[in-house]
Amino acid sequence: MAEAVLAPGPQERHDLDADDESLRVLQYSLGHYGNTFRVPSLTRVGDGLVINDPEDIRRVLLTRRSNYVKGAGLERVRMLLGNGLIVSDGDLWSRQRRMLQPAFQGSAIRAFAPLIQDVNAALVERWASHARTGEAINLTQELSAVALDIVLRALFSVDLDRLIRVEGKSPFDLLAEDSQRDLRFAARFRALAPFVRGIIASRRQESRTEPDWLSMMMQARDKGSNEPMSDRALVDEAMTLIVAGHETTASTLNWTWYLLSQHPQVERELHSAVQGSSQPCTTTDDMQGEPAAGGYVEQVLQEALRLYPPVWLFSRRAIEDDFLAGYHVPAGTDVFISPYLLHRSAEHWERPEEFLPGRFDPAAVAARNRFAYLPFSAGPRFCIGAGFAMAEMAMHLTMVAQRFRLQYAGSEPVEPEFQINLRTRHPVPMRLVARP
Repeated sequence: MAEAVLAPGPQERHDLDADDESLRVLQYSLGHYGNTFRVPSLTRVGDGLVINDPEDIRRVLLTRRSNYVKGAGLERVRMLLGNGLIVSDGDLWSRQRRMLQPAFQGSAIRAFAPLIQDVNAALVERWASHARTGEAINLTQELSAVALDIVLRALFSVDLDRLIRVEGKSPFDLLAEDSQRDLRFAARFRALAPFVRGIIASRRQESRTEPDWLSMMMQARDKGSNEPMSDRALVDEAMTLIVAGHETTASTLNWTWYLLSQHPQVERELHSAVQGSSQPCTTTDDMQGEPAAGGYVEQVLQEALRLYPPVWLFSRRAIEDDFLAGYHVPAGTDVFISPYLLHRSAEHWERPEEFLPGRFDPAAVAARNRFAYLPFSAGPRFCIGAGFAMAEMAMHLTMVAQRFRLQYAGSEPVEPEFQINLRTRHPVPMRLVARP
């Protein structure tokens, strides 16, 4: 039996959460105490334990996953998303995951390729007018709008256009228009749930099935009971898909274009890679536990995800006592994992602060501990939408890079904002230059 020694850490109490102050606590403690440290909680029952070693992370997310449930910091997310897949745990999560999985497998993702291509083709044509005038665009807002349009059309298909005709615009546009993610925003977003319930009701009344996620969810049946999802579960999962499927994609593309604008050699290699290419939907059949090594477009995206993982901090709570890195983990401890810190660790990444897409060529990926890279988490709770997101982003990057160079139009370096998602603190201005 290992001795019950607690991990070292600072004396000052702090409730770790996805915010800028917690990042400062994490960076200070990592530098002073190493990969495993304890942060005494200010108001929570158990202390926070931060782990930054891939093998400890593997134990929490995979080999001893039954001992770790969703941890601290979910209160804000639950107010926004209800009890959807991101928040739920235990039997409910397992049931919902099984029922949702077919909608995110390779064949289902490829069926959305024409939709993704059409939305990006319209974007490229709009951007062509900006390229002609030299007028800078608000890249952050533009990408938010296009990612939101794709996820809404993948979810509601023809019913989105019906909703726009009735309401005059999409009520869900507030996600792209309002950048705040506070209690006021959560209340406004949850007030949109009746629109989802209305679409569900109209499809039932008309005995109508559409080629979209909502119909897939309505038709799904639990393998054990043969029961469908409840209406509450349908709404919660739909709202979860809207937020998660929109914000992480938009944020990653926002960072990707900024990084490309600051690294001309990578940009040139990307242009060479997409020259004459069609707009394929990335093959994602094997994306069950980690992003696969792909072509240069995918490598650029994966490197952007390494530097700026959208979910930069998450947690699990120990049900029973355990040991990590030789330290005692009392039951009730919130165990925190920060992909942002892990992805910038010199122990696992050479020149970790540099933007080097070649890190994700197949040989490099095969040689690396898979738990050193967690943009979509890992283990059974690996993000169900990772394949769709990578396909969507790869198609966008290909189509836009074939037509334009994006030049940063700001006067200061872009600053990250560490909240629920790792976004840019301010919108990113870009000028579009048409490629010959």
